[in-house]
Amino acid sequence: MSNIKQYFTKRNVLFVVIFAVLGFIALQIPIAQLEGSQAKFMVYDAFAPVAGAFIGALPGVLAVFFMQFINFLVHGAVIEDAGTIIRFLPMLFAALYFARKSKFNIILPVLAIIAFVSHPVGRSVWYFALFWTIPVIVYFFRDRFLLARALGATFTAHAVGGALWIWVFALPAPVWISLIPIVALERAFFALGICVSFVLVNNFLAFLEKKRILNLDFIVDSKYLFGALRHESR
Repeated sequence: MSNIKQYFTKRNVLFVVIFAVLGFIALQIPIAQLEGSQAKFMVYDAFAPVAGAFIGALPGVLAVFFMQFINFLVHGAVIEDAGTIIRFLPMLFAALYFARKSKFNIILPVLAIIAFVSHPVGRSVWYFALFWTIPVIVYFFRDRFLLARALGATFTAHAVGGALWIWVFALPAPVWISLIPIVALERAFFALGICVSFVLVNNFLAFLEKKRILNLDFIVDSKYLFGALRHESR
């Protein structure tokens, strides 16, 4: 019980609420339609993965879950298709990847590759799953480079979603082939968005603590603070 209570501190609960509200807003801004479904990519995809970086992996994953769950309820709790349900899962794992370094960050994309190439269509376009070697490669650089950490997170989300997508929707091989340049572009875009989101939230939380608006010991990374805030943190 004590282990559970440590996750429900005032800081974590407040952060989950704040992030759930901000994430809900981000979920209202579409960027692109997912092939084969009514589900869409949102600004949220570039925002949600950073949650766990400031309060820890489990509270961060909970924040991401509540972002999506609130959105689900507000829009009438209507499941348009299986894609709507699948969309709940990838971002949870992206947040987990971004939050902490773990061997699971390597195991998950490898399992996604295996699942993808186990499908008859996936076997014919096996090279599509090479995207999911990126989280494995950048795993060894995630603590040195923010972009590596962001790439790992967004491609982990893509790996989980892609592995599920091919089994649920069985899109034909030409569709997967046509998606290759789109995936490369959109994931680069999301990785940059994750970097920007992290830096902005990192500085915002540092500012709140500096001004004593909040004093909840958020996990702020001094490497990514702007001028005056960086000097203050030293």
